[in-house]
Amino acid sequence: METRTTSNQEAEKDEKMSKTMKKSLLAMNCIMLGVGNCGGPLVQRLYFVKGGKRVWTSSWLQTAGWPFLIIPVILSFIYKTRNGKEAKLFSLKPSLFLPCAVLGVLTGFDDYLAAYGVSRLPVSTSALIIATQLAFTAGFAFLLVKQKFSAFTINAIFLLSIGAVVLALHTSSDRPAHESSLMYYEGFFMTLGASALYGFILPSIELTIKKAKQQVTYSLVMEMQIVMSFFATAVCTVGMLINHDFKAIPREARNFDLGEATYYVILAVNALLWQFFFLGAIGVIFCASSLLSGIIIATLLPVTESLAVLFFHEKFEAEKGLALTLSLWGFVSYFYGEIRQMKKMKRERDEGLPA
Repeated sequence: METRTTSNQEAEKDEKMSKTMKKSLLAMNCIMLGVGNCGGPLVQRLYFVKGGKRVWTSSWLQTAGWPFLIIPVILSFIYKTRNGKEAKLFSLKPSLFLPCAVLGVLTGFDDYLAAYGVSRLPVSTSALIIATQLAFTAGFAFLLVKQKFSAFTINAIFLLSIGAVVLALHTSSDRPAHESSLMYYEGFFMTLGASALYGFILPSIELTIKKAKQQVTYSLVMEMQIVMSFFATAVCTVGMLINHDFKAIPREARNFDLGEATYYVILAVNALLWQFFFLGAIGVIFCASSLLSGIIIATLLPVTESLAVLFFHEKFEAEKGLALTLSLWGFVSYFYGEIRQMKKMKRERDEGLPA
């Protein structure tokens, strides 16, 4: 009897540690997603504003930072082996490798569409269009992973979508003076395509994790991201080779408005920030859901807008302030609903325990 009680206490302790670890991982990945989501488009736009013209190079940088992820994977392996756990440096099985490779190829094309849009549109406009990704994510999450929607979740999606519509009211004045209407609309529809495609990719990642025929840990999630980024980078590398971008980089660096050294710093920072974004996105999916990942991306839209005003002197109109309020309201609505749901589940679990 005493042994059983001790065993139950140890199980409860492990469960609490697991929940605490998952909450910590979720918070860490939310921060990474936020940093990448706000910083990535700004640095990417800076490249184009100051003289960069290579769309495939900009696309390539979004996933070329994948070698950074090898470091935490190695550290995780060392930690496990030192604690006497059986571990492999890379444990991704073929049944999980293949869908990750396919998703990586799709991500490569998505990178190109997004980079093309950023090269043509102001950050405020491209961020607005990317916010429509939430609607695509919600739809595909419903179809692929049978995502359930509470009243609070629907309210959050509605408010965030309205925020994007409000921002659309001022887009007519956002077209750069040196660009034709055709170039502007090319950028518009390319960005919309990127939004729809990534709205499909996020739930597909969640489905891949759910259907995995092996235990999915955070270390394995990093391995999945390495594979996806590798194949996305391979797609963009082919584009760069066809477009002769590798030969053009030294010449572009010499003519860059901020100087040659700054040019290479911007490329490196760009690659690092986008890895924060992609790892944060898949990490949030692992800890919660693809819908939450989409909601965080949409919520940060007004933050990106505000930073664009600060760094690129884009106009900050009343619509942007209203969109910021609606986005924060939607974000709070979602988490209030999640907290209520967690309390309800805990109460039902406690009531179901034997006296």
